[in-house]
Amino acid sequence: MRPQGRAPTESLYFTYPHFDAPEGAARERLAADTRVAIVGAGPVGMVAALTLAREGVASVLLDNKATFNDGSRAICVSRSSFAILESLGAVAPFLDKALGWTMGRSFFRGTQILEFEMSDPASEKYRPMYNLQQQYIEQYLWDAVAREPLIETRWQSEVTGITDHPDAVELTVTDPQATYAFRADWVLACDGARSPIRRMKGLRLKGENYEGRYVIADIRSGHDYPTIRRALFDPACRPGGTVLVHKQPDDIWRIDYQLADDEDEAEALQEANVRASVAAVLADLGETGPWDLEWWSVYSANTLLLDEYRHGRTFFVGDSAHIVPIFGVRGLNNGLADGQNIGWKLGHVLTGRAGEDLLDSYSPERRGATLDVFANASKSARFMTPPTRGWTLMRDAALSLALDHPFAGGLANPRQMTPFTYAESPAVLPDDPAFTGGAGVGSALPDARVDGGFLSDRLGAGYTLICFDERLAEGVRSLPDAPDVVCLAPDSEAATVLAAGPQAAYLVRPDRHVAARWTTASAEAVRDALARVTFQSLPDNAAAGTVEA
Repeated sequence: MRPQGRAPTESLYFTYPHFDAPEGAARERLAADTRVAIVGAGPVGMVAALTLAREGVASVLLDNKATFNDGSRAICVSRSSFAILESLGAVAPFLDKALGWTMGRSFFRGTQILEFEMSDPASEKYRPMYNLQQQYIEQYLWDAVAREPLIETRWQSEVTGITDHPDAVELTVTDPQATYAFRADWVLACDGARSPIRRMKGLRLKGENYEGRYVIADIRSGHDYPTIRRALFDPACRPGGTVLVHKQPDDIWRIDYQLADDEDEAEALQEANVRASVAAVLADLGETGPWDLEWWSVYSANTLLLDEYRHGRTFFVGDSAHIVPIFGVRGLNNGLADGQNIGWKLGHVLTGRAGEDLLDSYSPERRGATLDVFANASKSARFMTPPTRGWTLMRDAALSLALDHPFAGGLANPRQMTPFTYAESPAVLPDDPAFTGGAGVGSALPDARVDGGFLSDRLGAGYTLICFDERLAEGVRSLPDAPDVVCLAPDSEAATVLAAGPQAAYLVRPDRHVAARWTTASAEAVRDALARVTFQSLPDNAAAGTVEA
């Protein structure tokens, strides 16, 4: 919603573009078959399209809107998401605009009870978290999409029908000029929480709905405060409720305030009441300067997901597959990881570098990641919005204790976003039990400084072997269809971070998760591991083992 007198996309700080539906010669190919159709050109859909393009696979990207999503919406972008953006060649404008942060503060009835600091070692290229409005996220991703000849984008194009065939999916599309149909070998449903694709296929999200409702308001203010996540519990401005405050670029502040159980939502969303509530929050913060209202909406915390993210030749990606609470900033970041995961896997399959069974690892990996989010975010949700009077009493008792005992303040510490570990995935091998540290199989590869840069700078676009012995490196490079090889000094920072001895090696996937590792590696073990994790036939002389001691 926007203040009275302003158009739906008339922003105080951002100019929304307008996208026309396909016109002229572009319409001649609308009914042509395509390898991949992506429904939804939000951040998740664009990341999926860019990942496929990086793999050399063309796609058609459809969206029923004529511009980006309005309002700041998802604003917190994690370190792991910046690594995804870097892999797509899109990270530069994000770094120029976003506000990095590491710290959070929690207050109970006006008194600070907690100050937490997220891990921010010099060995990591990116900060643990960045704040950036979703309009900019979509703009910068769109700029990368528009430069990519392998992506055809169709705006104002609504998918109104979907029909499964043994070897394809037929989509019916309606735009301002006509209704037409075309077939795609594969479909990625990135069409959001109210996914029409999900509805048309008769699927439903399952899970838990929380009672807590939050009004989300963006304001422009010169409020002088660092980029720190602030949580106010039981503040004077919202007795019994919770308020979250985040700084964004362009002097835009995001204020989320909880509605009381007896507050009428429609009344609370009236502009005059939103202004009054925001003014009360600012007064509680000691901010008396001028401010202007930009946009507002309402949000409820839910933990909902599909039983399976793959249905035949259709994959559900992002909010079409799951809805997670905002607490812990996992919604957008989880969706971007979904888009990258299915993008590189489908790309490898379509270019002959992996067997089709690799696609069956998408649902267990990313659904597992969602369940991990639920386990953490549900704890945060119950603390931020207690579902019962009993939960409220326990929460307030813990907060009261924190006024005099700092250890209790840790209960108000949100669980930070970390990449999920795919240890149980069919697309990784069992870990080498001889390791006593480092990055376990399935986990995201940590970064390290290498020759004035970072280890992540040395990784290839596909699978990469990291090793510390040149003879092993030469042996792997001589293999047919060899992975990229990075050979580092045994006394390097990377060796320390990975707990790797001179004969050790790590096989890293395109999404920078560890596929396999060995304390003592051989070229044959690497060859066999790569065949297994890409679901391709093993060489005739392959050994049965996956780890050489």
